[in-house]
Amino acid sequence: MPPKRVPKPQTGNVRAVERAIEILEAFSKKSSMSVLEIQKIVGLSRPTLYRILETLASKGFIRAHGTPQRFSLDYAAGKLAQSWLSGLDVVTAARPMLEQLHEDSQETVFLVMLRHQQSVCILELPSPHVLAISRGIGPTGHLSRGASGKAKLAFMDEETLGAILKTLPKDIDKQRLLADLADIRRDGFRISRGEIFTGAVAIAAPYFDHTRSVAGSLAVAAPEARVTDDWMARITKRIVRGTAELSAILGCNPSATPVGRAMSRTSALR
Repeated sequence: MPPKRVPKPQTGNVRAVERAIEILEAFSKKSSMSVLEIQKIVGLSRPTLYRILETLASKGFIRAHGTPQRFSLDYAAGKLAQSWLSGLDVVTAARPMLEQLHEDSQETVFLVMLRHQQSVCILELPSPHVLAISRGIGPTGHLSRGASGKAKLAFMDEETLGAILKTLPKDIDKQRLLADLADIRRDGFRISRGEIFTGAVAIAAPYFDHTRSVAGSLAVAAPEARVTDDWMARITKRIVRGTAELSAILGCNPSATPVGRAMSRTSALR
């Protein structure tokens, strides 16, 4: 009896899906394009490209408009994006990396969100030591104080930053603050000493959302008596790596953020 012939896998449909995805991804580079512009990006023949565009248009993912004709993403792509965004839970997304950071640092770890120009701690993993730094859940004070607040303040748009600078507490030196913010923009993180609690050291870096806007920060705080240079270098790298990962989960390409660029610089830390 002759052996059963095993049918060859059908790859045509999969390739068609890949091509459709490539076309949709092309719109991440430019929101409105002609057929020629799309063709340069995806490298498909004109007939094949038109067929896929027509299929995507029939499902509401692409729309044609204007003379000469151009193409843009349509409502179906927006519905998928909205569904994805509504499903994001920052605490759930960040918890594994915070737990790892907590284990590595053996100090208090914070997840802070930016809400209406205010820092709000939404998750705190306390230090296992008797002597520990704790802020608690809720508002954490003016953004001009502490590593966590400054890490976010440094990456706000000019209009928002200007509005916040008008509300500085009287004991904050504006010029010194601006110098601190410039350093944070260069480094992608902030290390502070005694800015909120006397004898405390805090390390923080910002994370970003899908619009590349700063959304919050990750921070670790410890009594200065337990902090060594090696510990600071090691935990700074962990925080920078964690915020880059969280930014990616929230839809922001880490390499497009200051934190992502800081990853290569902090790799030299010992």
